[in-house]
Amino acid sequence: MLKIFGRPNSINVQKVMWAANELGLQYEHETAGMAFGKVNEDWYRAMNPNSLVPTIDDDGVVLWESNVIVRYLAAKHSAGQMMPEGDAERADAEMWMDWQQTAIHPPMTPVFWNLIRTPESERNMKSVETNGDKVRDALARLNARLVDRTFVCGDQLTVADIPLGCVVYRWFALPVEHGDIPNVRAWYERLTERAAYREHVMLPVT
Repeated sequence: MLKIFGRPNSINVQKVMWAANELGLQYEHETAGMAFGKVNEDWYRAMNPNSLVPTIDDDGVVLWESNVIVRYLAAKHSAGQMMPEGDAERADAEMWMDWQQTAIHPPMTPVFWNLIRTPESERNMKSVETNGDKVRDALARLNARLVDRTFVCGDQLTVADIPLGCVVYRWFALPVEHGDIPNVRAWYERLTERAAYREHVMLPVT
């Protein structure tokens, strides 16, 4: 059986949990990381030498890196649906997945850490402002992408929506100026109608 290791408040674990539940998979979940420990134990490092979450063990197929796991699960269980068929269509979806990691995740991290995991007296608000501008700029590009699409790659949810849907929930939950992104907001509202998104992504931001 598929086993998923990671803590529910990790955005990268949320990607995997949301995808697994969208796919209707049976799995075991073991909480790990930060206060839950385990990631520095020998048995965990044997699976994931980075000592990070998430990690999966799918009957002996061991993977880490959240976007890779989402791709793997979708290709195995939902080829032609969550994982688009056709070289161009699949590449387009994977491009937007990787764009989340290169364009949004780097500036989002200091905004999140300063506002959520740093005592108020120690926050670097200049970093919040500078990196917040970078996030808003990136989301403006996503807003343009969504002008004529229900989801990132068309009329149905694909792997492209998973990483971006997780980061947009977190962005809207932060006490910042979110930017003029009505198409992103409408797409996000559509995601909130999905039971798996509500259960595994729309959690308290901690």
